[in-house]
Amino acid sequence: MRLKLYHLLRLGLIVFVLLAQTGGSSRLNPVLAAAMPQTGDPAQRVRAIMEQMTPEQKIGQLFLVTFKGSDVRPDSQIYSLIVEYHVGGVVLRADNDNFEAGGNTVPKAAELIRTLQNHVWESAQETTAPADGNLPKPYVPLFVGISQEGDLYPNDQMLNGMTSLPSLMAIGATWKPQLAEAVGTVMGRELRAIGFNLYLGPSLDVLEVVNSAGSNLGTRTFGGDPFWVGEMDKAYVRGLHLGSRDQMAVIAKHFPGRGASDRLPEEEVATVRKSLDTLRQVELAPFFATMTADPESKSLIDGVLVSHIRYQGLQENIREITPPVSLDGEAMRQVLTLDPIASWHQNGGLVISDNLGSNAVRRFYDPSGATFDGRTVARNAFLAGNDLLYLNNFVEPGDPDAFTSMVRVIGSFAQKYREDPAFAERVDLSVQRILTLKLKLYDEFHIDRVLPAAAQLIEVGRSQSVVLEVARQSATLFSPSPAELNLSIPRPPESRDQIVFFTDVINARQCSTCPEQAILSVDTFKNAVLRLYGPAAGGSIIQGYLSSYTFLDLNTFLNSPEGLAAVGVNLAEAEWVVFILADETPNRPESQALKRLLSEKPELLRNKRVVVFAFGAPYYLDATDIAKLTAYYGLFSKVPAYIDTAARLLFQEQNANGASPVSIPGVGYDIIRATSPDPAQIIPLFLDYPEPEPGDGTATPAPTATPEFRIGDSVPFRTGIIVDRNRNPVPDGTVVRFIITVLGESGTTQQIETVTQGGIARAVYRISALTNIEVRVVSEPAVTSQIININAASGQTNISTIVPTAEPTATATPSPTPTPEPTPETEEVVEDPIDFQMSDWLLMMLVTLGGGAGILWFGERRISLRWGFRWGAMAILGGLIAYVILVSGWFVPVNALYLAGKWGVLIASLVGVLSGWLIGWLWQVRLQREKKALRQR
Repeated sequence: MRLKLYHLLRLGLIVFVLLAQTGGSSRLNPVLAAAMPQTGDPAQRVRAIMEQMTPEQKIGQLFLVTFKGSDVRPDSQIYSLIVEYHVGGVVLRADNDNFEAGGNTVPKAAELIRTLQNHVWESAQETTAPADGNLPKPYVPLFVGISQEGDLYPNDQMLNGMTSLPSLMAIGATWKPQLAEAVGTVMGRELRAIGFNLYLGPSLDVLEVVNSAGSNLGTRTFGGDPFWVGEMDKAYVRGLHLGSRDQMAVIAKHFPGRGASDRLPEEEVATVRKSLDTLRQVELAPFFATMTADPESKSLIDGVLVSHIRYQGLQENIREITPPVSLDGEAMRQVLTLDPIASWHQNGGLVISDNLGSNAVRRFYDPSGATFDGRTVARNAFLAGNDLLYLNNFVEPGDPDAFTSMVRVIGSFAQKYREDPAFAERVDLSVQRILTLKLKLYDEFHIDRVLPAAAQLIEVGRSQSVVLEVARQSATLFSPSPAELNLSIPRPPESRDQIVFFTDVINARQCSTCPEQAILSVDTFKNAVLRLYGPAAGGSIIQGYLSSYTFLDLNTFLNSPEGLAAVGVNLAEAEWVVFILADETPNRPESQALKRLLSEKPELLRNKRVVVFAFGAPYYLDATDIAKLTAYYGLFSKVPAYIDTAARLLFQEQNANGASPVSIPGVGYDIIRATSPDPAQIIPLFLDYPEPEPGDGTATPAPTATPEFRIGDSVPFRTGIIVDRNRNPVPDGTVVRFIITVLGESGTTQQIETVTQGGIARAVYRISALTNIEVRVVSEPAVTSQIININAASGQTNISTIVPTAEPTATATPSPTPTPEPTPETEEVVEDPIDFQMSDWLLMMLVTLGGGAGILWFGERRISLRWGFRWGAMAILGGLIAYVILVSGWFVPVNALYLAGKWGVLIASLVGVLSGWLIGWLWQVRLQREKKALRQR
């Protein structure tokens, strides 16, 4: 009986285990569920998970790896890494061929991510009891990351299927955080729908000083003012969290900031020469802004990606250069212990190393590149303070592939964990941060929470309206001013105007075996013009009058004009020459073709309207180059919506409403000056009392009582919004001085210095005497404000406006104008308004000869052949003289007719013909009177 009972119990246990094992991938292993609390204090839940983890499982969570291709089957290397070696995260990259081309990019990426997450889930559902009696390994979802910065190639990993979002600089040029939030929302929604839960971005670099030969950030930053970079970042991060429904961790880069670095950090460890105090004020300021954001606002970043940058002067010795901060514990400690970084880090902020397999890291340890000790590199990076180690192209010399090198590093970490308690404690601290963040994303570690609903893929690629609005508000006129542009280009291109387009062509591949696709093609801009203004859209332009060439064609023509003679012919016949610029890069010599043309053969552009659209960074042309252009626009991004915006600018259907967020030395535009208070404004000044409560609309509101002040009272003041030269609120921290003057015999003056918050400054003054008090405010260079008069004796107050005693400085327009002296070529274009065409001359001859013939016929029939001939000759002579006066530009009152184009030629010719006929008629009348007088004698 006992034996039977024993067998029954044993059989029941086996059945229970089998049922748990075959219960499907959608239900949590009940044994594991009992060991992993899904509710309660997050810290307690994390500790419960960690108690079930082996050293290998903990070590695996420290690594964020990449892999080649899209094969994730159980016999693949990436399967082994995430299942057998418990790697906690992967990053998908285009250069590793993780994505497919065309219409398959989005669905295949979603399928790949789903498969990876399911592998980890199914592995955790194995219920075979371990021999030592421990519980099965807990399920911890993967981080699946991507760096999708916007602006397509080279900053996007996925080139197809998603909404083509603009660059960060294009967003910055709107100066509207609400648009940054809108773009971030689209990015978060679409990436989360595909399955990503780790976003490597945005960049918080401050491009304070333009250094195109150094860091070459291009358009990968919000701008050059630390405050505005922080404001845009907070809004963008909020959008990412909102769009992803708080299921995507946002990792800001490139901490602590590489805007002032002297070279490309991907290829060599860059150096920033700044003290710690300067770093706090500039590079670190945007990180401070988003690290101190209210968590309820959703603007708080989840982590930072630490760049491989050395700092000269970080340790108060200007001659001392630190090792790369990502690999040096002392340098990292100095940064992480700064307030408010320390508080953010203590509250769970994650620190992730930049790619440890980059050429920069390899060359730092061995400039020859012959050796690379992956275990040393990874250990140094971890001990420096990084919680998560990013490994891409992480191959040691002699190893067959990256998989072998990564397995060796993971093994060495696990061995050290068992041998070194201090190291184990450091690992546990990082694992706790990682698990806390993952638990924050999902609240419960279950596959149904981790995988997005398949229906969400329908939302991907359908948010073009947001991009169009950003493009409309970010387009910027760099040179000349709008008023000068109206004079130099009074009308858009007409149907028979010859237009030549030169495009800096950019092609890219979604993967190494994918077909090449055009990002900017030779016909991109011409096709946009034809679609918007061609025969099928009103017929403003005739296709036969348009021609397109690449910058490579232009470069070839400059090297050998005979080789591409068509370029020279089209340039000679063109009335308009339009250039489409991308970023200037050393590996593409053709990207400098426009600069070569302007310096080597400027005569080819003489007497033509030369319009340049910069779809990349705006600072590659210098002052001499820009002085030779008719118009210079900045678009900051090359996604399709910006091509259409540029076409509308060319045809004067749209105005350029943006302002550059970075300095442009070529036009004398300095971002620090642009964000300083506008000297032409009159700063509003108010008593700082709460606004009255709004009524219910049923009764007439009572008038606001004027406050009465006596000795000892504290009077609060505030300014209105102080604006900068671009008419935006000045950055927070702008110095404002309240000047309080005690009128009367003493005539004392007191200044209260404060700073702005949201463009507004506040101050409090305590009344100490029975006299009149005058209060005004100054925020240099803005020195004119309203004034408040307080009579402490009577308690009366009065507000009036200061009348400026000097001529105020003109308000600067958002679009900067060039300061250099124009070159002779430009002077000739400006001073000589003659821009007539053969068609204008033919129109004049037709009107003049036709009018003369008609008048000859009329005179012959009404008077005589002689007078008909005389009238016709005078009419023809009058038409010719009128045309000469028109095109010479000597007689200013008729210049308006010249600017009217062919209508002006027609009107001038008719006026000349009629004037000549009038003179002939007066001649005939005078002769008749003389003959009549002779007969009367």
